[in-house]
Amino acid sequence: MRFQEIPESEFKRRIESLKQEMVKSGVECFIGYSSECESASVRYLTGFWPFFDFSAVVIPAEGEAVLVTGGPESYEFARSFSKVKNIRIDPSLVETSAPEWVVGVEGEGLDSIVMEACGRAPRVIALGNWNIFPKQLYDELMKLYPVPKIIRGDRLLLNVQAIKSEVELPYIKQAYRITEEAMKAAIEQAGPEKREWELEATARIKMLELGAEGMSYPAWVCSGPRTRLSLARSTDRVVGRNELIQYTFGAKFIGYCGNMCRPFSIGKMPEPAKKLAKVALEAVHYALDSIRPGVKASEIFKGYYNLLSRYGYEDYTLYGPAHGTGSSEVENLWLSKNADFLVKPNMVFNIDIWLSDGRYGLRYEDGILVTEDGIEELTSYRREVIEL
Repeated sequence: MRFQEIPESEFKRRIESLKQEMVKSGVECFIGYSSECESASVRYLTGFWPFFDFSAVVIPAEGEAVLVTGGPESYEFARSFSKVKNIRIDPSLVETSAPEWVVGVEGEGLDSIVMEACGRAPRVIALGNWNIFPKQLYDELMKLYPVPKIIRGDRLLLNVQAIKSEVELPYIKQAYRITEEAMKAAIEQAGPEKREWELEATARIKMLELGAEGMSYPAWVCSGPRTRLSLARSTDRVVGRNELIQYTFGAKFIGYCGNMCRPFSIGKMPEPAKKLAKVALEAVHYALDSIRPGVKASEIFKGYYNLLSRYGYEDYTLYGPAHGTGSSEVENLWLSKNADFLVKPNMVFNIDIWLSDGRYGLRYEDGILVTEDGIEELTSYRREVIEL
């Protein structure tokens, strides 16, 4: 089942909240950049999710937000879906293999769009999606005079995204509900002689049947020796008995990402993998008990690291026990050694426990919502050593 679209008032709230963060930081213009696979900043602020072409959003500290697309197709596409109605075309945002347009297309550089949106050349511009922001767009901004100071802007947007609004929560919970149902279906359909991609397809089909618009990320099933990989792809490999199998799935629902991971075996799980699984499950329960409003993120990581150290597993992991999530599957807020933020109500985390001894690797992942006095678990199905 699909819900109604997120109301326009929610996007206005987000933009106004971002403007407040900008004023506090002395930023006069925020520019976010998005693609189909990294849609979060533009979709979060405008409701528009690009594909083929790319997109940007310009938020002046004072003035009207502007959505920027790359060609006539995306311009009309955006007019139908964007909650921001001021839409412009910058040819730098066109798809990689752009056609030669039959109709005439008038475009302009990002510099002139920013100049008009701000009423003058801004002195400080913050760029969202800093690590993927295109040099060509950056060079267009360098044409402004006087040349602005350009800084990283991801933290400004995170300050708005980190605390979910009451409007957002039903969509987030539905993304996790769909993900969990897909996990159930895929585990129930697991059996020897099935190929990894077939098991992934079971989860994908269930997600779409339940109203998901797609996946939070390229999901995968891996088995046997490939479980040692933290990231993988489903292949044509036939899963076998008495070996480790890993499911990694997430449904995207109206812009919000669910996620859930479970290792299991058909028959007996190899003893070294079972030992990893038992420690990982202990770490999951530690995170469930420790993530509470008012607790410092680095303190949670410290306890997690100490837990792994008791088993000699401190070098078997890659990162802390949880990360923020929402409009991106990973939305910063890592519970890490140097994280200085406090956990707050209406933050959403994925508890993410990855362990690998170099031969076997496994991941348990579940979503949680921080409440006023604890947490609400968004997924919990078969949080155990699963032997089918």
